[in-house]
Amino acid sequence: MLANLPRATLVGLSAILLWSTTVGLLRSVSEAFGATGGAALIYTTTAVLLCLTRGLPDLRQLPARYLWGGGVLFVGYEICLALAIGLAQDRAQSLELGMINYLWPCLTIVFAIPMNQQRFRVWLWPGLLLSLAGIIWVLQSGGSSSLSQLGHNLLSNPLAYGLAFIAAIAWGLYNNVTRRYASGKSGVNLFFVITALALWIKFIVTEDFSSLHFSLIPALEVLFMGISTAVAYSAWNHGIQHGNLTLLATASYFTPVLSALLASLWLGLTPSLAFWQGVLMITLGSLVCWLATRRLSSLARKTPG
Repeated sequence: MLANLPRATLVGLSAILLWSTTVGLLRSVSEAFGATGGAALIYTTTAVLLCLTRGLPDLRQLPARYLWGGGVLFVGYEICLALAIGLAQDRAQSLELGMINYLWPCLTIVFAIPMNQQRFRVWLWPGLLLSLAGIIWVLQSGGSSSLSQLGHNLLSNPLAYGLAFIAAIAWGLYNNVTRRYASGKSGVNLFFVITALALWIKFIVTEDFSSLHFSLIPALEVLFMGISTAVAYSAWNHGIQHGNLTLLATASYFTPVLSALLASLWLGLTPSLAFWQGVLMITLGSLVCWLATRRLSSLARKTPG
């Protein structure tokens, strides 16, 4: 089946595969270098590779609202997600935090209603509720279904959980700011540079370079994450421009499942059945939200004016 797909579509699908390794590798790197140090090393590697291969954008060509608004949201998202995973109390919690991040597909559509006048069908809201229920199910994957247990899980590490939710909101907003104000331009390379600088500033203020202990395996993980992130952004851009956009969009909504699977394998975890049920609820909820707007968006594009 894959052999029959256009090459550009396969390239785009490879980006989804690479992005799905993020949660597991972020946690692994943070265990070796700390939450801030590990994230700083990863984003520095990515920024250097993107600048060497694609250069920095011309600031004069970037719309101001996209540059400032989109830049703050992009940098905020990357920092919040990386620190949330790194600050998890254990590997199992990092998996939960990674799944909270995947609220962003639903939130992107919800934010598009006021920001980009997105039309939708009424079953958008059940889709959103299904994804939120999936998050609750994931956080209760230990087996208890009581609200008190859910509250206890959140209060056990409020900073990490808060950062994960902020990350999901930030990326949903970033997608809409980009759509409305970017005018086809991209500041991603610049945003990665700023992300790396911000993380190093935080590291210098709060930690010490003596805490960074390099060894072969963690260094290779940092290099892989830097390369994979840079390649994924280029592959996705190529795929959506020249491949099957509908197939790529649909496949992207299954990223939570693939991410949870790869992270579990990499971190040596065996999530409960309830966890997987929650992941599927998040995925199905995102698909419902997307389908509630997809046909209307297509009709809107075909309508003159």
